Amino acid sequence: MSLPSSLSRRNFLALAGFGAVSTLAGCASTSNSDPAAQSIVYRPGFGPYDNSGFGGSLFGGSGLGDQPDPAVIYAAEEDNGFLIPPVPYQQIDPQFYRQRVANSTGHAAGTVVVDTPSRHLYVIDPGGQTAMRYGIGVGREGFAWQGEGVIQWRKKWPRWNPPDEMVARQPELVKYSIKNGGMEPGLTNPLGARALYIFQNNQDTLYRLHGNPDWRSIGKAVSSGCVRLLNQDVIDLYDRVPEKAPIVVLQ
Repeated sequence: MSLPSSLSRRNFLALAGFGAVSTLAGCASTSNSDPAAQSIVYRPGFGPYDNSGFGGSLFGGSGLGDQPDPAVIYAAEEDNGFLIPPVPYQQIDPQFYRQRVANSTGHAAGTVVVDTPSRHLYVIDPGGQTAMRYGIGVGREGFAWQGEGVIQWRKKWPRWNPPDEMVARQPELVKYSIKNGGMEPGLTNPLGARALYIFQNNQDTLYRLHGNPDWRSIGKAVSSGCVRLLNQDVIDLYDRVPEKAPIVVLQ
């Protein structure tokens, strides 16, 4: 992969060291949508950017002001030597912008809540009255697990290691196989700028929250992948959520 001109060799070599702990079960990002998985009923919303919400969701709008400015938070950003391009947020449904909403999840401060059907992820703010909400995209692996767990660890610019089963289906990925060391960190890496690894009962669920180089997949169900956020959003999420934070995944 060609490296951005702004990427220092020292930063790149440091990022490459994360490969030893990334053993993903194929959290790849594709743009092929699954119409059957996107059957959603809309209801009126309340927040400044929350123009619509999902029927049957546990989460309501907030009516809160002082929301993050999408023109600012989705601008180009340099991170660890990688230049992340701006997000054309005007082409994304505003309900999937990062925004603060009232906490009606019933979960305590510091908890991460993934509402898979509505394509939203929440981090409950200190005090428990509000939450930061992000739009997400989900894939087959994203629907494969639900329940309670912990964020066992987090990585900046992780390597991607497609499992052998995926490589067998897509031989073009053999150069990124576990045996060959995976895909180096970068803007085209399916895990994007950050990955958060979910464990339950001290066992790896193979369920990840991660960055995403394809903004078109936000709010959608795609053919492969775990739970992906915009790179700008996953960086924000990473800074809000420590290791060992509780997480609840709803299906």
